[in-house]
Amino acid sequence: MPPNPTVRLALRGVRDALALPAWVVGLSMFAVGSLAGEVGFPAGAAALSTLLIWAGPAQVIFFGGLAAGSALPAIALAVTLSSIRLLPMTLSILPLLRHRAKGPLLQLLAAHYVAVTVWVESARRLPAMPAAHRLPYYLGFANACLCVCVVTTFAGHSLVGALPPPLAAGLLFLTPLFFTLSLAAGARTLPDWTAILLGFSLAPLFTALVGKDFDLLATGLVGGSAAYAAGRLGRRS
Repeated sequence: MPPNPTVRLALRGVRDALALPAWVVGLSMFAVGSLAGEVGFPAGAAALSTLLIWAGPAQVIFFGGLAAGSALPAIALAVTLSSIRLLPMTLSILPLLRHRAKGPLLQLLAAHYVAVTVWVESARRLPAMPAAHRLPYYLGFANACLCVCVVTTFAGHSLVGALPPPLAAGLLFLTPLFFTLSLAAGARTLPDWTAILLGFSLAPLFTALVGKDFDLLATGLVGGSAAYAAGRLGRRS
């Protein structure tokens, strides 16, 4: 008996995630699990943080703040501010899923899965799919990434101390590196390339001008606005 079409689409998403993306983000979560172990948190708490927070930088802030003895409201605020960067990604992905994700609970579930790797791969793959196929594929892809990351977080906790600090830091860097390469692979239009090039060129400038706390925000506002303007001009010409 052939599998249900929805199940087949979800399994296709799982297959594509396990081909590479899930393992890239999983290695970065290995470093998060190691950090959680170093500050004395149990393995279950480390794995649960991946399941619920699902954002490596926010988890680093969370465990680092707890280790430093920071107040819980301050840690919660820092984690929230760190995760605001995912809001534009969520707003760009949800319209692609609304053909099937019509209820608020299903939309909230889909929004929870938005992370850098899931977003960049979904933005590259979903627009070419029929609208009815996108949500099952997205949930399969995202759940595969999340499950791999929960396992690697637990493994990182279990092997705490086995990784030298420079290597652990390097694993955290894998996700933004993969993100950049995926963006370049999916770039097709003038706005795409304008945004990528301005991101690389403006980030060091704004780091010097506004400091490391607001450099990415300023780069996104200026570079994104310029890329949008380039797209508008290109359509008019």
